[in-house]
Amino acid sequence: MILSAGIGGIYLEKDKENIQAENPLGTAPVGGLIRKFAIPAIISMLVSAMYNIVDQIFIGQGVGMLGNAATNVAFPVTTIATAMALLLGIGGASNYNLEMGAGREKKASGIAGTALSSLAISGAVLCVIVVLFLKPLLTLFGATKDVMPYAVDYTGITALGLPFYILSVGGNHVVRADRSPTYSMACVTAGAVINTILDPLFIFGFGWGIKGAAWATVIGQVVSGILVVVYFWKFRKMYLEKSMLKPRLHYLKAITALGLASCINQIAMALVQIVLNNILRYYGAASIYGSDIPIACVGVISKVNQVFMAICIGISQGCQPIWGFNYGAEKYSRVRQTYRYSVTACTVIATGFFLCFQLFPHQIVGIFGTGSDLYFQFAERYLKIYMFMTFANGIQPMSSGFFTSIGKAKLGVVMSLTRQVIFLLPLIVIFPLFMGIDGVMYAGPIADAAAFALAIIFARRELMKMK
Repeated sequence: MILSAGIGGIYLEKDKENIQAENPLGTAPVGGLIRKFAIPAIISMLVSAMYNIVDQIFIGQGVGMLGNAATNVAFPVTTIATAMALLLGIGGASNYNLEMGAGREKKASGIAGTALSSLAISGAVLCVIVVLFLKPLLTLFGATKDVMPYAVDYTGITALGLPFYILSVGGNHVVRADRSPTYSMACVTAGAVINTILDPLFIFGFGWGIKGAAWATVIGQVVSGILVVVYFWKFRKMYLEKSMLKPRLHYLKAITALGLASCINQIAMALVQIVLNNILRYYGAASIYGSDIPIACVGVISKVNQVFMAICIGISQGCQPIWGFNYGAEKYSRVRQTYRYSVTACTVIATGFFLCFQLFPHQIVGIFGTGSDLYFQFAERYLKIYMFMTFANGIQPMSSGFFTSIGKAKLGVVMSLTRQVIFLLPLIVIFPLFMGIDGVMYAGPIADAAAFALAIIFARRELMKMK
């Protein structure tokens, strides 16, 4: 044991061997660990995605196509909030796992404290920015004249829940790193269940329309955020003094270094969404569909894709504590085994979604409300073409999470940039020049195939280095 003085008195810091021996991440069977951590993470990600999906379904049924278009225009705000949450949440959790694996328990707790306080501060800042610059932001995000009133109502209200949303999404990564995956799942699930119950009540029962969906979302996010606070106040396993909640710059640098890959991936998604909406608005106006149909359809399909990506990212997030701890403890065979299992699971799931997207596009789109024949014509073609590489799409986010969890921050950032920025963004700008609005559809699978190839190459190279 090593004795050290803390504000709360004498703190006993365990040596490296004791910490490694006591932590099941380094000793329990890998398959069981993946199930234990990945299943709650998948459920948390799915439930988190349900905030947007449930809103989309009820808004589509109660408000119509313009309501669906409004949620698509508002979606970059949520994506940016998620980016901030992952920057601090995954960065904090990854550093915590690495430090615990190396036997530095007190430093690990200090990093967790900085991550939690920074999440609360960043959420408040983003809320103020969105409220102050609401209409200019929505114009930038691609809102048309007809969509703007709905987008203002929805985004203006949901902005109020951003501090709780960021604390919930980011804080749940730290909760999971503290070996409490079930509580992490419960935090997100509670908020989503409340949102699902309140959506039809507010939209149809009270007649609040799109504002009702927004208030249901905010209330659910507040509940999830409060549950995260309660965990670190009452139920945490880690050692955490109040003084550790004061943000420290040297910890923040380490956090952002390992959280940057996930953050950049989300920022890239927001950037692609913004460019895509504006391209759809421009080229849609020159097509038989008009501007509003493509924007509404792409919004619906992005929510469908969220379900698939939530599962793959959930597997990745569930594996990150296992990767990080065992890499820090130099148990490389367990790192390789965890990666193989996770990739296999992702591929099986991805193949199932690919078949659903190709065989049942009309039924999937129909869940999100009715529309004209042109609406379904565009939506079905877009879903089948744009999502054609779904069977391989889980590997890139899986590999990005893997690199981050083992401390390869730069490689994680590069992997996050491949699909969205390096490949997809140029293609959705260039292809429509020659193919019109159809160019957007074909840009997706080409970018996916290129990102998949690079992910396999980089991951194989990194795994071969471990001896």
